[in-house]
Amino acid sequence: MNQNKDLTFLAEGWRSFLFDEFSKPYMEKIRLHLKNELQAGHTFFPPKDKIFRALKLVDYDETRVVIIGQDPYHGKGQANGLSFAVENGTAIPPSLNNIFKEIHANTGKRPTKTCLESWANQGVLLLNTVLTVRENMAFSHREKGWEIFTDKIISLLNEKESPIIFLLWGAAAQSKAKMITNPNHKILKSVHPSPLSAHRGFFGCKHFSTVNEILKSYRQNEIDWNL
Repeated sequence: MNQNKDLTFLAEGWRSFLFDEFSKPYMEKIRLHLKNELQAGHTFFPPKDKIFRALKLVDYDETRVVIIGQDPYHGKGQANGLSFAVENGTAIPPSLNNIFKEIHANTGKRPTKTCLESWANQGVLLLNTVLTVRENMAFSHREKGWEIFTDKIISLLNEKESPIIFLLWGAAAQSKAKMITNPNHKILKSVHPSPLSAHRGFFGCKHFSTVNEILKSYRQNEIDWNL
């Protein structure tokens, strides 16, 4: 990671809002950690050019919906920089499969593309709270500084005047609810779509149709979850 190069991976609006963050000590700590990982012979995901991909595909002013994840997938070829997503052609992870099951039950159609880029193109920010992970070691890059960065993103979104719908699935995502104080925004909560919890309330939550009902009330275009 390099400060000037990192900024090129962000959309223009985010680049302006987050410019100062890239020179702060915590970001230097992240850079050093990733450098040390590579020097020790470890691989981390997603690749460097996709770490900030969520912020490249959905600019600040374009953000209409936020889905907060945790860490990237830690298997080779999975993580693509968007929460819950994997590259097309990759085996679908259980949580994403459950998301697709709920969309099917909720809308009558099941998405076919796992990269979720089409969601991002419609203003859905797919944000993990930790942006990297060591190969085959879940949660390995927690408390290395990423949480400071992504909390800053959430706080900036909270300041946005135009309404945003936040989907908070699971306790980790719901811990961010206290940062969302702007009455213009909406929060939808559910258990995590993981197989460990999906049957306790994710299935049947109808978040995807609810999002579109809210967007219609704002006279905004609905999200086509099935692209």
